[in-house]
Amino acid sequence: MIKDKVIIITGASSGIGESTARLLASKGAKVVLGARREARLKQIVQEIRNAGGSAVSQELDVTKRSDNEAIAALALKTFGRIDAIFLNAGIMPAAPVSALNVDDWHQTVDININGVLNGVAAVFPTFLKQKSGHVIATSSVAGLKAYPGSAVYGGRGR
Repeated sequence: MIKDKVIIITGASSGIGESTARLLASKGAKVVLGARREARLKQIVQEIRNAGGSAVSQELDVTKRSDNEAIAALALKTFGRIDAIFLNAGIMPAAPVSALNVDDWHQTVDININGVLNGVAAVFPTFLKQKSGHVIATSSVAGLKAYPGSAVYGGRGR
Protein backbone atom coordinates (compact mmCIF):
# COMPACT_ATOMS: atom_id res chain seq x y z
CA MET A 1 0.00 0.00 0.00
CA ILE A 2 1.40 3.39 -1.04
CA LYS A 3 -1.18 5.65 0.64
CA ASP A 4 0.38 7.76 3.42
CA LYS A 5 3.90 6.37 2.86
CA VAL A 6 6.64 8.98 3.20
CA ILE A 7 9.04 8.71 0.29
CA ILE A 8 12.14 10.80 -0.39
CA ILE A 9 12.98 11.10 -4.10
CA THR A 10 16.34 12.39 -5.31
CA GLY A 11 16.73 13.72 -8.82
CA ALA A 12 13.07 14.74 -8.58
CA SER A 13 13.14 17.87 -10.76
CA SER A 14 12.72 16.04 -14.09
CA GLY A 15 12.48 12.71 -15.86
CA ILE A 16 12.00 9.53 -13.87
CA GLY A 17 12.18 11.32 -10.52
CA GLU A 18 9.50 13.87 -11.40
CA SER A 19 7.22 11.24 -12.96
CA THR A 20 7.63 8.97 -9.95
CA ALA A 21 6.84 11.81 -7.55
CA ARG A 22 3.67 12.70 -9.41
CA LEU A 23 2.54 9.07 -9.62
CA LEU A 24 3.21 8.29 -5.95
CA ALA A 25 1.53 11.50 -4.80
CA SER A 26 -1.53 10.69 -6.94
CA LYS A 27 -1.74 7.37 -5.08
CA GLY A 28 -1.63 9.11 -1.69
CA ALA A 29 2.08 8.99 -0.81
CA LYS A 30 3.69 11.93 0.96
CA VAL A 31 6.65 12.83 -1.23
CA VAL A 32 9.80 14.68 -0.24
CA LEU A 33 11.53 15.93 -3.37
CA GLY A 34 15.19 16.77 -3.72
CA ALA A 35 17.27 17.99 -6.66
CA ARG A 36 19.64 20.80 -7.56
CA ARG A 37 17.00 22.86 -9.43
CA GLU A 38 15.09 24.36 -6.50
CA ALA A 39 12.74 26.53 -8.59
CA ARG A 40 11.66 23.50 -10.61
CA LEU A 41 11.08 21.50 -7.40
CA LYS A 42 8.85 24.25 -6.02
CA GLN A 43 6.80 24.21 -9.22
CA ILE A 44 6.34 20.42 -9.04
CA VAL A 45 5.39 20.58 -5.35
CA GLN A 46 2.77 23.24 -6.09
CA GLU A 47 1.33 21.18 -8.95
CA ILE A 48 1.15 18.07 -6.75
CA ARG A 49 -0.57 20.05 -3.99
CA ASN A 50 -2.99 21.61 -6.50
CA ALA A 51 -3.93 18.07 -7.55
CA GLY A 52 -4.63 17.16 -3.90
CA GLY A 53 -1.32 15.51 -3.12
CA SER A 54 1.11 16.00 -0.27
CA ALA A 55 4.64 17.16 -1.12
CA VAL A 56 7.56 19.21 0.15
CA SER A 57 10.92 19.89 -1.41
CA GLN A 58 14.42 21.04 -0.68
CA GLU A 59 17.44 21.79 -2.83
CA LEU A 60 19.68 18.73 -2.77
CA ASP A 61 23.17 18.04 -4.06
CA VAL A 62 23.55 14.30 -3.47
CA THR A 63 27.33 14.63 -3.41
CA LYS A 64 27.04 16.56 -0.13
CA ARG A 65 26.41 14.39 2.89
CA SER A 66 24.93 17.35 4.76
CA ASP A 67 22.33 17.92 2.01
CA ASN A 68 21.23 14.28 2.27
CA GLU A 69 20.97 14.53 6.05
CA ALA A 70 18.96 17.76 5.67
CA ILE A 71 16.38 16.21 3.35
CA ALA A 72 15.96 13.24 5.70
CA ALA A 73 15.45 15.73 8.55
CA LEU A 74 12.87 17.59 6.45
CA ALA A 75 10.93 14.36 5.91
CA LEU A 76 10.99 13.58 9.63
CA LYS A 77 10.05 17.12 10.67
CA THR A 78 7.22 17.35 8.15
CA PHE A 79 5.79 13.83 8.17
CA GLY A 80 7.26 12.11 11.26
CA ARG A 81 8.89 9.19 9.50
CA ILE A 82 10.57 7.94 6.32
CA ASP A 83 9.21 4.82 4.67
CA ALA A 84 11.42 4.78 1.59
CA ILE A 85 14.08 6.65 -0.31
CA PHE A 86 14.21 6.50 -4.10
CA LEU A 87 17.82 7.25 -5.05
CA ASN A 88 17.30 8.45 -8.58
CA ALA A 89 19.76 11.35 -9.08
CA GLY A 90 22.30 10.58 -11.76
CA ILE A 91 24.20 11.85 -14.76
CA MET A 92 25.37 10.16 -17.94
CA PRO A 93 28.17 12.03 -19.68
CA ALA A 94 29.22 10.18 -22.81
CA ALA A 95 32.72 10.16 -24.26
CA PRO A 96 35.35 7.56 -25.04
CA VAL A 97 37.88 6.99 -22.28
CA SER A 98 40.55 8.25 -24.68
CA ALA A 99 39.00 11.74 -24.46
CA LEU A 100 40.36 11.81 -20.88
CA ASN A 101 37.44 13.78 -19.47
CA VAL A 102 38.71 13.09 -15.96
CA ASP A 103 36.53 15.78 -14.33
CA ASP A 104 33.44 14.13 -15.86
CA TRP A 105 34.60 10.76 -14.54
CA HIS A 106 34.88 12.09 -11.01
CA GLN A 107 31.55 13.89 -11.21
CA THR A 108 29.85 10.71 -12.48
CA VAL A 109 31.26 8.66 -9.59
CA ASP A 110 30.44 11.40 -7.06
CA ILE A 111 26.80 11.63 -8.15
CA ASN A 112 25.97 8.11 -9.32
CA ILE A 113 27.82 6.15 -6.64
CA ASN A 114 28.73 8.39 -3.71
CA GLY A 115 25.36 10.17 -4.00
CA VAL A 116 23.60 6.84 -3.50
CA LEU A 117 25.77 6.00 -0.50
CA ASN A 118 25.13 9.46 1.01
CA GLY A 119 21.39 8.89 0.66
CA VAL A 120 21.59 5.48 2.31
CA ALA A 121 23.64 6.93 5.18
CA ALA A 122 21.12 9.73 5.68
CA VAL A 123 18.08 7.45 6.10
CA PHE A 124 19.54 4.30 7.62
CA PRO A 125 19.57 5.51 11.25
CA THR A 126 15.85 6.28 10.91
CA PHE A 127 15.18 2.92 9.27
CA LEU A 128 16.97 1.12 12.10
CA LYS A 129 15.03 3.07 14.74
CA GLN A 130 11.72 2.40 12.96
CA LYS A 131 12.72 -1.21 12.23
CA SER A 132 11.51 -0.63 8.69
CA GLY A 133 12.33 1.24 5.51
CA HIS A 134 13.10 0.66 1.86
CA VAL A 135 16.02 1.77 -0.29
CA ILE A 136 15.25 1.90 -4.01
CA ALA A 137 17.79 2.98 -6.61
CA THR A 138 17.55 3.66 -10.31
CA SER A 139 19.86 1.44 -12.31
CA SER A 140 20.82 1.26 -15.93
CA VAL A 141 21.25 -1.45 -18.49
CA ALA A 142 24.71 0.10 -18.96
CA GLY A 143 25.73 -1.73 -15.78
CA LEU A 144 25.11 -5.02 -17.58
CA LYS A 145 26.12 -4.23 -21.14
CA ALA A 146 28.96 -2.03 -22.34
CA TYR A 147 28.12 0.80 -24.72
CA PRO A 148 30.60 2.93 -26.65
CA GLY A 149 31.33 6.14 -24.79
CA SER A 150 29.90 4.95 -21.46
CA ALA A 151 32.78 3.11 -19.78
CA VAL A 152 32.80 5.25 -16.63
CA TYR A 153 28.99 5.54 -16.45
CA GLY A 154 28.55 1.78 -16.81
CA GLY A 155 31.41 0.98 -14.46
CA ARG A 156 33.30 -1.10 -16.97
CA GLY A 157 35.84 -0.64 -19.68
CA ARG A 158 35.60 -1.56 -23.29
